[in-house]
Amino acid sequence: MTRKDDINQYIAQAIKENWESLALTDFDGSSFQYRDVARKIAKLHILFDHTVIKSGDKIALCGRNSAQWAIAFLAVVTYGAVAVPILHDFKADNIHHLVNHSESKLLFVDAAIWENLDPDNMTLLEGALLINDYSILLSRSKRLDTSRHNLNRLFGEKYPERFTADNVEYFSPAPDRLALINYTSGSTGLSKGVMLSYGNLWSNVQFCIDGLDFLMPDDGLVCMLPLAHMFGLMVELLHPFVKGCHVSFLTRTPSPRVIMEAFARVKPKLIVTVPLIIEKIIRTRVFPMLDKPLMKLLLNVPVIDDKLFARIKNKLTEVFGGNLRQIIIGGAGLNNDVEKFLRRIHFPYTVGYGMTECGPLVAYAPWDIQRQSSCGRIVDRMEMKIASDDPANKPGVLWVKGDNVMQGYYKNPEATAAVFDDGWMNTGDICTVDPDGFLYIRGRDKNMILGPSGQNIYPEEIEMQLNAMPYVGESLIVERNGRLVALIYPDIENAKRQQMSDSELADIMRQNIAALNSALPAFSQIADHKIMSEEFEKTPKRSIKRYLYQH
Repeated sequence: MTRKDDINQYIAQAIKENWESLALTDFDGSSFQYRDVARKIAKLHILFDHTVIKSGDKIALCGRNSAQWAIAFLAVVTYGAVAVPILHDFKADNIHHLVNHSESKLLFVDAAIWENLDPDNMTLLEGALLINDYSILLSRSKRLDTSRHNLNRLFGEKYPERFTADNVEYFSPAPDRLALINYTSGSTGLSKGVMLSYGNLWSNVQFCIDGLDFLMPDDGLVCMLPLAHMFGLMVELLHPFVKGCHVSFLTRTPSPRVIMEAFARVKPKLIVTVPLIIEKIIRTRVFPMLDKPLMKLLLNVPVIDDKLFARIKNKLTEVFGGNLRQIIIGGAGLNNDVEKFLRRIHFPYTVGYGMTECGPLVAYAPWDIQRQSSCGRIVDRMEMKIASDDPANKPGVLWVKGDNVMQGYYKNPEATAAVFDDGWMNTGDICTVDPDGFLYIRGRDKNMILGPSGQNIYPEEIEMQLNAMPYVGESLIVERNGRLVALIYPDIENAKRQQMSDSELADIMRQNIAALNSALPAFSQIADHKIMSEEFEKTPKRSIKRYLYQH
């Protein structure tokens, strides 16, 4: 009997009902119908079977977004193995660490990434497969060699007549069965592996099905966010796939030009993004036009004002493909000026809130009821509370509980215990909530910075590395205009002892930043640095007052 809360049955049903429809496309590359996806999943299941991959074994994926990445992921979860998505722009030593820590037996990987990896540093792997065609890059198993070499024959033997929609049957897991380990950070060995169950995935997908009901089978969607990040994986892949939509992957760095081209061709009803992309478009395409003297004059005439804003809204809608019903912005709040402008022209945007530990959805409201600066209301099957005696006016830490909340951190009971209390999970975010249940984030308790494509950047980890470098006394990593800037207070006493001039010290700091960047993933590299003339202001406990240096 089919269970309603089974994500794998949703995947199977989507394939059967949309058999001839397009499912996944690499922009300017290959396309796959739902039936093609089903055949590839079936072949990978045979490969897993013959390689003796058991249900519950870990399989890692590390590569740029692509249709083949998505198919490999779907094959892993529908088989009953545990998927371990790893961001493709992590450095080799981080990837080694995550593959080892997760105890992955197989690794799907891009060729360019594999070139920089050392198999000897991943001793538990039985094999590595190239993502774009599933050919073998590394094999420590005769079974893997044999089964991959004979895969077409084995497929023919298992389905001697022909492979049809009736052959699509997938593992049916209990809701509390582990489905995925998603690492919150990879810039040092401090990564925490968030354990998400099949029930967590189902609850997130079900909310998207219910809350984004304007998305229909065959509708196009452009996937821009990293699939190794829960926001992209859930809202841009799993949710549209189970609805029978057609997902296009950019497969390369999502520059504004590439994104605009994709929107023009796909004409998406739904766009999921991070604030940086929207802010860039508004600041470069709209604000300069509004600053012209004639435009400023017209904006002060009420009737023309409304007509002008309606035209601007139409123009902006065209920029996004002309078919837009809603943009969902996640990961951080919008710039205040941009948000005010979008509300003034009644543009269909909304800001949601989530975290990896909730797979990722915590709060959302559709654009037509969303409130300025809010990130929505708590999503279905979730509860929240704020540690404050007056949560409407006095900010406090947000705690959540419910079907989206993770099982804990993989092999890290201390970190798990630190965030849970009687079933409630501490989000680490400081919030208020209004009387109608709309949530407002007032600060990030852990100082997390959002990367350009939705990656989580933890400044303390970068600071730890920078502080260990020559003549660095202490440092702060801050975000300014979408760029990471290092504020450095040098070890003045040591520099004086060495009779070092200001220019020599400045040169050493430039070398430090270059060395630091060579060890960091691309999304968390330092764009600029500033040498501070005075020590950072401290609290009585000697921690830096970060908020004084954010702007």
